[in-house]
Amino acid sequence: MANRRTSVQIAGLLILGLLLRLPVAAATSSFPRLRSLYVPMRDGVRIAVDVWLPGGLGLDQRIPALMTATRYWRAQDRIRREPELDSNFRTAQIFNDAGYALVLVDARGTGASFGSRAYEMTADEVADYGEIADWIVAQPWSNGKIGSYGVSYVGNAAEMLLVARRPAVAAAAPLFNDFNYLDHLAYPGGLFLDFYTDMWGRMIEAMDADDICALAGASGEKCGELKTKVRGVKPVDDDPDRVILTEAVAQHRANVRVAAAARGLEFRDDPFGPSGIRDLSRLANPSGHVREIAALRTPLFIRVGWLDAATVEGALARFRTLPNPQDVVIGPWSHGGLSDTDPFCPPDQAVRPSLEVQRAEMIRFFDERLKPAAPPRPISRIRYYTMGAGTWTDTEVWPPPGFQATALYFGPQGTLTTRAPADGQDGDSYTVDYSATTGAANRWHTNIGGGDVVYPDRAAEDRKLLVYTGPALERDMEITGHPLVTLYASSDATDGAFFAYLEDVDEAGRVTYITEGEIRAVCRKVSHGQPPYVIFGPYRTFERRDAEGMAPGKIVDLTFDLWATSALVRKGHRIRIAVAGADKDNFAEYPAGRAKAPTIRVERDRRHPSKIVLPLKAR
Repeated sequence: MANRRTSVQIAGLLILGLLLRLPVAAATSSFPRLRSLYVPMRDGVRIAVDVWLPGGLGLDQRIPALMTATRYWRAQDRIRREPELDSNFRTAQIFNDAGYALVLVDARGTGASFGSRAYEMTADEVADYGEIADWIVAQPWSNGKIGSYGVSYVGNAAEMLLVARRPAVAAAAPLFNDFNYLDHLAYPGGLFLDFYTDMWGRMIEAMDADDICALAGASGEKCGELKTKVRGVKPVDDDPDRVILTEAVAQHRANVRVAAAARGLEFRDDPFGPSGIRDLSRLANPSGHVREIAALRTPLFIRVGWLDAATVEGALARFRTLPNPQDVVIGPWSHGGLSDTDPFCPPDQAVRPSLEVQRAEMIRFFDERLKPAAPPRPISRIRYYTMGAGTWTDTEVWPPPGFQATALYFGPQGTLTTRAPADGQDGDSYTVDYSATTGAANRWHTNIGGGDVVYPDRAAEDRKLLVYTGPALERDMEITGHPLVTLYASSDATDGAFFAYLEDVDEAGRVTYITEGEIRAVCRKVSHGQPPYVIFGPYRTFERRDAEGMAPGKIVDLTFDLWATSALVRKGHRIRIAVAGADKDNFAEYPAGRAKAPTIRVERDRRHPSKIVLPLKAR
């Protein structure tokens, strides 16, 4: 099993290994193999761009382009630039060999580009992408067609390019990206994922300052040794001495400090950083621009993993919301598709399909839409993998047909039963254990750096939690869709975090994590307004104006969905729901500044039937 250290240094080193370039001398009868230059924007801000063209591309030839924009450096400035050390050279070679120009862009306020950023994915940044698209189609080698692609933030940029409404952008592949990064990554259920924001904030600050040593976590002799190989971000061709680059980096000092600003964003309508922006969820996410993305019906190629933060929730919401043709595949993948994450398989199992096959599928998608032949009939579909079964299923609707919503009620002595509770005042008290954790190699940690997702046997952790376990199954049961949990709960505190874990317990007592959901108690108010996109559970705004504290001892209804899943629970295994009040390696503590751990009570009587509703189908 690979070493799974989770730190900003690992994330920085991973990115360092992904961003390399190799210039090749141009021939007089063809376009140059590689150019690195500035493209001026409408306001004079200069954006750094690298253009890779197929070797020997004749001056009379025209090809489509694939555009990818990043805030993680489009390229490194290496002392040695051998092709075998240059991962972007290999990527460019693959796309060039497939008949595409590759255009790489440093986002405004990052890399070698000028400008600054008050938040991530500003309106100016999105407008820049539209102007870069205009610049691409004006190039003498362009056939007038562009595809955008990328993973994670770069995937968001690929999708947000559609907001600029450029008809030349005829296809987009946002991969493993966050349709709504506030709801599905930074603040799921209203809870602050503090470790992620701190790590990511430190990483991007090092990158924006062009500090290669801070990015790699190197100091002293190690820093000196690193600088004999890599100077930092790559300058453009006309700036060999990095003078212009220094001017650009100086402008990045005005960038918002993301980690500090995020800690002040307790509710969605709180001001973000010095800019005072109060509508970050709408402004900075694809989910806030569904009308613009839908306008041209641009076909989308989507890849996500079941256990990659909650990106799967965004992919399914997008599928249900947008009219765009969508090819969606949900697999057993870590962030970026680098590792197999089926919790019922060995942790070192090779990723399926391989990265080469995943890339070939994307190229085929672009070929059908960017090259002269007529594009395929627009069809939307989802192909999903079922964990524990190793099978793939195609569907054109979500949730897929054939699953029965089945309620399992919390019962006495930690049981889980199909029998609804009778009259009485039954319930279970639980004092929150703040040492409880889902570990540091989980669905949340993979989103920074793409590390493997490994949940060890949770039997020991479950002894810290409030658990309800069903009887041994008489046949295999598949769970596919969105589980919905209802907790009728009270507390001696005015706030709290409530986690619900769906788990599989085998005959030997081994406990396997399947999925989870969480809610902050003060954010429980259900909104009757129109959500901006399809929501699979109760709709909550997570805004300060809707916050409502808990009155000590008063029972409240906490109904929330677990992140979508597809898993097979085998005959003889048991289904378990584990309730927690903390996840120390991942989320901030609630209530903050506690004097003592709160005690909660979960009710399970006829008036307050705490339960889980699962989409089940017998196999």
